[in-house]
Amino acid sequence: MVRDNHFDVIVVGAGHAGNEAAAAAAKMGSKTLLITMNMQVIGQMSCNPAMGGIAKGQIIREIDALGGLSGIVTDKTTIQFRMLNRSKGPAMWSPRAQNDRMAFAAEWRYQLEQIPNLYFFQDMVVDVLVKDDRVVGVKTNLNQTFYAKSVVLTSGTFLNGVIHVGLNKYGGGRMGESAARGITEALKKLGFEHGRMKTGTPPRIDGRSLDFSKFERQDGDENPGKFSFTDTEPVKNQMPCYIAYTSPEVHDTLKLGFDQSPMFTGHITGVGPRYCPSIEDKINRFAHRERHQLFIEPEGRNTVEMYINGFSTSLPAEIQYNALTKIPGFENARFFRPGYAIEYDYFPPTQLYHTLETKLISGLFFAGQINGTTGYEEAAGQGIVAGINAHQHAHNLEKIVIRRDQAYIGVLIDDLITKGTEEPYRMFTSRSEFRMHLRQDNADERLTPVGYQIGLIPEQRYQSFKEKYQKRDSFIEFISNLSLDLYVLNSVLESKNSVPAKQKVKLKSILTRPEISLKDFYDVHEIKEFIHINELNEEICDSAEIQIKYEGYIAKEKEIAEKMLKLEHLEIPQTFDYNSVHSLSAEAKEKLTAIKPKTIGQASRISGINPSDINILLIYMGR
Repeated sequence: MVRDNHFDVIVVGAGHAGNEAAAAAAKMGSKTLLITMNMQVIGQMSCNPAMGGIAKGQIIREIDALGGLSGIVTDKTTIQFRMLNRSKGPAMWSPRAQNDRMAFAAEWRYQLEQIPNLYFFQDMVVDVLVKDDRVVGVKTNLNQTFYAKSVVLTSGTFLNGVIHVGLNKYGGGRMGESAARGITEALKKLGFEHGRMKTGTPPRIDGRSLDFSKFERQDGDENPGKFSFTDTEPVKNQMPCYIAYTSPEVHDTLKLGFDQSPMFTGHITGVGPRYCPSIEDKINRFAHRERHQLFIEPEGRNTVEMYINGFSTSLPAEIQYNALTKIPGFENARFFRPGYAIEYDYFPPTQLYHTLETKLISGLFFAGQINGTTGYEEAAGQGIVAGINAHQHAHNLEKIVIRRDQAYIGVLIDDLITKGTEEPYRMFTSRSEFRMHLRQDNADERLTPVGYQIGLIPEQRYQSFKEKYQKRDSFIEFISNLSLDLYVLNSVLESKNSVPAKQKVKLKSILTRPEISLKDFYDVHEIKEFIHINELNEEICDSAEIQIKYEGYIAKEKEIAEKMLKLEHLEIPQTFDYNSVHSLSAEAKEKLTAIKPKTIGQASRISGINPSDINILLIYMGR
């Protein structure tokens, strides 16, 4: 039936991970096939209609900096933008966008269809074809065989997925869509370990049935930002979100269904996300709290459907409804659909290399929830790395590893393959030891040279990137050498209730004061003229100020990163016999043998491995 069935790269699944993987491989020059069970839901937002958030927003900017598409798709479909944590330091600033769900999926499909090297096929993959421990292709439910040098599996929540609503359960990968069968069984036969995880989603409500006057209104930023470093436009005509709260009465109503909750009856065996618990889990774990915050989020510009963020649940539909109607503003609420939980198969990520290639099968890559992660952003970040390396593998090129000190994507992947995960992994800024360096504003500085080197960033964009940072650096040099007239300087300082200067000082030293911003000096003639002549935009000026204000912290992180990098260069032979090193603890022998770290640096980050174990390894290896 299919005439052309030979490709460089095959990507299975068209969610956030699969889309980024397919786009990256195809844009880099690989003839790429994207296989999905339903062409109508490419890029579907299965849960909340939003991108970004704490650390997640940094990941989307990193994907964009590498040459991925998530930032562009997000910007083109944003209905509200907010920069979270503005009251904190720039290391914590995290962009978040509310999106139009239907427009988001449509834009993803449009973007993918503009890539000449990318092909599509609608079917369910049921088997992975392997020869001599290397992948050679896949087989589908329609008995079609496709061959490739690299295969990327991004199966989301579809592997043997089971949906739960109360005591009712049925097979499905998402509400209204069937589960994927066959891949788990095929991978088990190849020797892969697997487990079960669980996630959930809240009810969707008819917005016409809500009384918004009883909610707290939450608007977007007055001057909204965006995700992509390209020329996408910031959102216009933003839509508001709203905040509501549960109450003891709501909690008591929900408790009436606990004996029918699949979480508490043992019907769900998979582990759920710790940091995004269901409403029944929150009530059970935080019994002392009298209320929990809910966010009422619009699903798009052309629909009345509302997403009730914070009310994820798998309780019986009647209990869900009765509890919601006791929240002010929800008295007359009408369901579009109830919340539900979903269980699915995943494969412990310690079975992967940093490139996301599996250790057992050459050329086979895993990305997204198959690796035990949760969230669109975490999936997309893995997807672009898997797609890049699938292309590199197909053409016998050097693989690309994103380091911990280089990106949150690097932290994510290193955590997964070094420590593993027994619950859905979610990224936080606290997971990184290099937060001051891994900011959302400098993602392009960190990763665009990598994207350019591998062919994902075009020449024109790279030249614009270089010009931007040349301007930034010249502005920093100008400020570092600028001494303002004492009268001018003190007039600004006094207006900010800051201690006046007693003598002429460099402006750079003044900017280290936390209460002083570079913006306070924009009307000073010398600065105003420099900005005008050099055509510096707000992004460049902000970047210069951050570099000046946090120079010491950034330098300290860089020093730590350089020390860590030395350990990353000390490779451990994959045939190394840890059991022969008698001085190692039993736990160290067990974990090092199971994970087989490639470097001393990776070994040092394995849970349960202590500094004395690392010293023993260094001595044993003659270091």
